[in-house]
Amino acid sequence: MTSFLQLNTIFLSMVMEAIPFVLVGVLISGLIQSFITERWIARIMPKNRILSSLFGCSVGILFPSCECGIVPITRRLLGKGVPLNAGIAFMLTGPVVNPIVLFSTYVAFGNDWRVVAIRAGMAFAVALFTSVTISLIFPALPLRHAIQEMAAASTPLSEVPSRATMPLHRKLGSVLTHSVEEFFSVGKYLVLGAFIAASMQTFIPTSSLLHIGSNPVMASLVMMGLAFTMSLCSEADAFIASSFRSSFSLGSISAFLVFGPMIDIKNTLMLLGTFKSKFVIVLIALVSVSTLTGSIIVGRLIG
Repeated sequence: MTSFLQLNTIFLSMVMEAIPFVLVGVLISGLIQSFITERWIARIMPKNRILSSLFGCSVGILFPSCECGIVPITRRLLGKGVPLNAGIAFMLTGPVVNPIVLFSTYVAFGNDWRVVAIRAGMAFAVALFTSVTISLIFPALPLRHAIQEMAAASTPLSEVPSRATMPLHRKLGSVLTHSVEEFFSVGKYLVLGAFIAASMQTFIPTSSLLHIGSNPVMASLVMMGLAFTMSLCSEADAFIASSFRSSFSLGSISAFLVFGPMIDIKNTLMLLGTFKSKFVIVLIALVSVSTLTGSIIVGRLIG
């Protein structure tokens, strides 16, 4: 009975914590669909693969969205013609480098700008490496319903003038329509992911993971496992990470701070609902390897 109550409490807290950010995400997705044209994106997007990935990494600074709401925004941007590497770069960095998350990290670690710089810099490096590599492995968009869904979601360039003259009230109505559709599309994966994460937190003792983190590599792997399992919102995870300072090095803590917002149980299921399974597996592998490598480098530079 106690375990059930704990499971119920953790599950509800995860869902309630995530829903506001999912709502923000789907509203931004609706605004992108209704107000941003493919022609405008093509005009501002760099043609070079590296530059477009850097552009995608930087755009995350402007979007205060956590990992719970970033997937629908990314899907909409890809449907609008954003290159895969730029979209993935944005998806990975957005939940880490936005001002709300960086400020919460600054406060959680006692006003230490060094931790903020490590978190943002490592996120940029991981996202840049992953996005460029992904674009080389997957030349075509690996969306589950690429042709049908993107055709329905995007307006051809030839129809842009008619949409540009659409009355404002009709555009706002379109925003709400797309937001509702996106919310129910993503929401089921959020609920399922939150339930799995809550179950793992309830029935897998954290202490059993903590005692095996005796060396830098294992410590980083443990922290990445905890980040994946706990599935915290990126606006709050820094406060949990700071509680591990007495047991783990800053290098392994940086793995927690970077990996969790990029890959956790909730957004893995949302990714599987949006992208093909092979793509999600490759994405998780690349993020895992680059995060582990980055945490070891950080540990050696600081230690």
